[in-house]
Amino acid sequence: MRIALMTEPQQGLTYEEILALARTAEDAGFETFFRSDHYTSFPGEAGLPTTDAWTTLAGIARETRRIGLGVLVSPVTFRSPGLLAKIVTTVDEMSGGRVEVGLGAGWNEREHAEYGFPFPEVPSRFDMLEEQLEIVHGLWTEPAGWSFEGRYWQIRGARLAPRPVERPGRRHPNLIVGGEGKPRTARLAARWADEFNVSSADPDAIRAGFERVSRACEAIGRDPGSMVRSAMVGAVVAPTEREVDERVRSLLRMLGRDADGAQAWLAERRPRWIIGTPDQAREQIGRYAAAGVERLMFQDLLPRDLAMVRELGALLAGA
Repeated sequence: MRIALMTEPQQGLTYEEILALARTAEDAGFETFFRSDHYTSFPGEAGLPTTDAWTTLAGIARETRRIGLGVLVSPVTFRSPGLLAKIVTTVDEMSGGRVEVGLGAGWNEREHAEYGFPFPEVPSRFDMLEEQLEIVHGLWTEPAGWSFEGRYWQIRGARLAPRPVERPGRRHPNLIVGGEGKPRTARLAARWADEFNVSSADPDAIRAGFERVSRACEAIGRDPGSMVRSAMVGAVVAPTEREVDERVRSLLRMLGRDADGAQAWLAERRPRWIIGTPDQAREQIGRYAAAGVERLMFQDLLPRDLAMVRELGALLAGA
């Protein structure tokens, strides 16, 4: 199974801390380093410093050599499709073709209000996402002079240069669409995505989501096997059970959970997170593999704990 690290730098991390995370992930053997795209701090304390996802990724692209770099996910409300296509292409060139991008409808209403981003109702945001996927794909692949007429955006005689870096086995930077596999998400993924990602779900729910996306692929004549299937799963791993408990307590303190709420919060997540010693984690990883997961993204909510990143990387040999 392919393994990536997914981080949440809006938890107050500086650029130097994000770079240290990416370099540690690269040294630990992770395939890809993903970061979130948020402008307000959570989970945990509010009001902490935040950084722009694509700006930091551009810097990391010049200070790493091998590891893939991605954003998961960029909300459609943050950047117009043409701007996003140009930004991603620029970072792709800076990295030598190592960039991936997840696109989504956005959900955090508070950060939209804080920064003046539009936040229409869910159906409208999915309409925008559908146009964004088509525009980004078109700008990257259609010949010069391509045009698009949509409700939200119009393209006239596009001439995107440079194009994304040409690499064997990819048509453009890996496009990821995520969700539970509900009808519209499944249809968008089948039409435009290279990868479908399920977030924080147990293996049975993940399997069901993959099956719905496979049916959506078949409905438009696409080979379901051409879609990479991935899952983002919270992870707390340590060499011993005592150290696992210490890390869980650190996580709960960061989240501001009291003793009573902590146990309920943890019990609700245990079926859909990877929590335990390396042997326990490998058994849990096996359950995700059996559900059809081809790439597992460890979601790290203790981003300053670089030792855990190295320990998660040590699982790669058995994954």
